[in-house]
Amino acid sequence: MEAVSKNKKNGFYNITYGEEGVFLKVFPAEGGKEVELSDVMNRIEKKKIKDVDTEAVNMAVNNAASQPVKIAGPQEESLIDASASVLVSPDAMKGHIIIVPPEGGKDFDRAQIYELIDKAGIKYGVKKEAVEKLAENPQYNDMICIAEGTVPQNGEDAKIEFFFELKKEIKPSISKDGTVDYRELDLISNVKAGDRLCTKIPPKPGISGINVKGEVITAISGKDINLPKGKNSNISEDGLSLISAVDGQVEMVDGKVVVFSTYEVADDVDNSTGNIKFVGNVVIRGNVLSGFEVESGGNVEVWGVVEGARIKAGGDIILRRGMQGMDKGVLISEGDIVAKFIEHSNVQAAGDIKSEAVMHSRLKCGKRLELSGRKGLLVGGSYKVGKEIEAKVIGSPMATFTDIEVGVDPAIRERYKKVRDEIASSKSDMLKAAQIIKLLSKLNSQGLLPPDKKELYNKSVRTKSFYLEKINSLNEEKKELENRMSEDVEGKVRASNCIYQGTKVTIGSCVMYVKEKLQYCLLYRDGADVRILAYDQR
Repeated sequence: MEAVSKNKKNGFYNITYGEEGVFLKVFPAEGGKEVELSDVMNRIEKKKIKDVDTEAVNMAVNNAASQPVKIAGPQEESLIDASASVLVSPDAMKGHIIIVPPEGGKDFDRAQIYELIDKAGIKYGVKKEAVEKLAENPQYNDMICIAEGTVPQNGEDAKIEFFFELKKEIKPSISKDGTVDYRELDLISNVKAGDRLCTKIPPKPGISGINVKGEVITAISGKDINLPKGKNSNISEDGLSLISAVDGQVEMVDGKVVVFSTYEVADDVDNSTGNIKFVGNVVIRGNVLSGFEVESGGNVEVWGVVEGARIKAGGDIILRRGMQGMDKGVLISEGDIVAKFIEHSNVQAAGDIKSEAVMHSRLKCGKRLELSGRKGLLVGGSYKVGKEIEAKVIGSPMATFTDIEVGVDPAIRERYKKVRDEIASSKSDMLKAAQIIKLLSKLNSQGLLPPDKKELYNKSVRTKSFYLEKINSLNEEKKELENRMSEDVEGKVRASNCIYQGTKVTIGSCVMYVKEKLQYCLLYRDGADVRILAYDQR
């Protein structure tokens, strides 16, 4: 294949005037485009050459011999002024000018450019700087933009910004040591009443444009959308947000934001659900397996059996079957606890506890412990109850040690113990500060303490003052707690069947060890003693 030269040249021509006439010289192309007859004739017409020999012109173009060919008699050369044309783009958003250079004539001036712009119907967006530049320094045979319209800006549709995960993914938690806890799956999006669930970002209106002919181009405005309001969500006063009406779990259901005040587990609490942490009520249709936790801001209801798990509720705990805790199970309720049975568990309730049987457990109850139903059994373990214990049978024929205590709210007794420990700890810390003060006070009075010791001295003085004030406050609280515990105790223990030997009964500060079987009885405090009456006497 023959190589094509990279330096291709087009053919060209020139027209000269002399005493003998007008001559045309045509130069051949070198790999490029040849001179066309029409271009030459247009130029001749533009130059207004008279009495042209067209055959000579045709011959010169065809031969392209680079030799002058006479095409007309002697005559004066016509001077040609610069010319220009203004072109408007099809969408009328831009206007361009093309200036053809003069041939001996005048250049195009500023006024002529503006006149052409006006004739082209351009009324907007004229680039004055470009026009001035062209008037001062003409740029020939190029399309120069001298007008530009304003492009319309379409608006933006309204959109919703959500403040919860629309789709929860199972993501086991990873501890610092790299181990993975498959019980912590974080599957629930908890919200509190008053929490913002989502916010609408309003639509933005479009900004109209205008083309170079001065015609307005209407922009498309953004579309509005409605807030996806579902159950238990309210629209804010400004109409732009959804606010949760209740504590609960937020989900997107059929395109609506819904807050469920109750979280329901259809089956067991196990590896498929992970631990449950929910601000509202929790209903579990199956069992709660060992090692898992359920924490609720409201009530917890379990239809199956609770094993060695931990359940904590801001309200009541209801176990339709019961709890086999295996000495690992924990129930903590800010309200009441109701269970078919409780075995080998740690149980704490601010209110009442009701069950058919509680065995070998550690239980604290702020108000009443009631054992009813077919068994009504309380046996083995430790039971601290604020007001009253009522059961059918307490203890067992095998003299199983059963420690029961009534008359003082366990929370008060625990706080009393904690206050005493805090007083002892604070006194120890205050004594240390006092010793430092004693060691440094002599040097301080003589002004001989170095700066670091001076700071230690001042810090010790402040520390001693802090602990002194804290101890005084704790002593006041301790005295108040002692008064509450020393008040007349109304605690009672009732057994409609019997209390077996091996049972220890504490009512307030009075203690009684049951040495022989008691039947159909009521135990209560009388002064410094525990008295026994018939079950229904008081």
